[in-house]
Amino acid sequence: MTIGSESVRFTGIRLAALLFVATSVAGQPSTPRHLNKTIERLEAGEVVFGTFASDKSPSGGAFYGGAPVDFVIYDMEHEPIDFVGFRTFLQFMLDRRQIVQKGSIQPEVTPLIRLPFYGRERNHWLIKQALDIGAFGIVFPHVSNVEEARSIVSGARYPHPAAAPDAEPEGMRGYAPGIASRYWGLSMAEYAGRADTWPLDPNGDILLILLIENQEGIENIEAIAREVKGIGVLVPSPVDLAMSYGAVADPARQPFVDAAIQKVVDVCRSSGIPCGTLANKENVVELIRKGYRFLIVPTEREFEAVRIGRGIAR
Repeated sequence: MTIGSESVRFTGIRLAALLFVATSVAGQPSTPRHLNKTIERLEAGEVVFGTFASDKSPSGGAFYGGAPVDFVIYDMEHEPIDFVGFRTFLQFMLDRRQIVQKGSIQPEVTPLIRLPFYGRERNHWLIKQALDIGAFGIVFPHVSNVEEARSIVSGARYPHPAAAPDAEPEGMRGYAPGIASRYWGLSMAEYAGRADTWPLDPNGDILLILLIENQEGIENIEAIAREVKGIGVLVPSPVDLAMSYGAVADPARQPFVDAAIQKVVDVCRSSGIPCGTLANKENVVELIRKGYRFLIVPTEREFEAVRIGRGIAR
């Protein structure tokens, strides 16, 4: 009986201590300038690391929410469209203890989603679905020209007053942020103020990642970077570019692919847009030295590529 009483007393002390921390140290969790930690780091000139979610279960959400990466991508391009699954995944990424200990509602790992439609299809309803659930950013495959890129940015933005300095591209997103604002930990009005595309809005927390995957996209890359505001990251896709240039069937054409990829890297450097690619522990150091700042690594329990990359990027 004494042991039981002491156990209850000890448990009570621990609970009281936790509540004290939650209320006195971080009881009113702070709201940093950026809730999107990936944007925060890119804005600071840092290299960011992330991965695709190979496990989309609740357990997978919990794993990635605590992984030593900056972002995780929930894929719906080459895997089934499942917004209900995405909503569940987001909920299990949340770690309330982490919020209390950090004293901030900024997620340690930024949840992103890759949508299935190509730039030419302009399916704004899918953008709206992803953002209304709470995604902090979207990856878009096969973006080939200025018109496609501008349509993507428009679909991810709320309308702005015509006199606003960042009114263009015109926002086309419908307003119903109840679920997204709750997931972000904000009122709907606060969410609307933050849910804009960075860096078009310097305070925006929506990150748009455009994949350049064919010859048309390479031909138009300078114009895309110059004329479309609101692009967060540009990613030249080696395999799809190899398909587009015929290098899969004819390896002798690989130099055309290499030159195309380098062109995107050069445009990113001159325009200030972060450039992304796939990485692993063997090539991560080389890629960082080449100027890549948005690196997608394999899912591993140790995330060795991230450890190596962070060491060289400091």
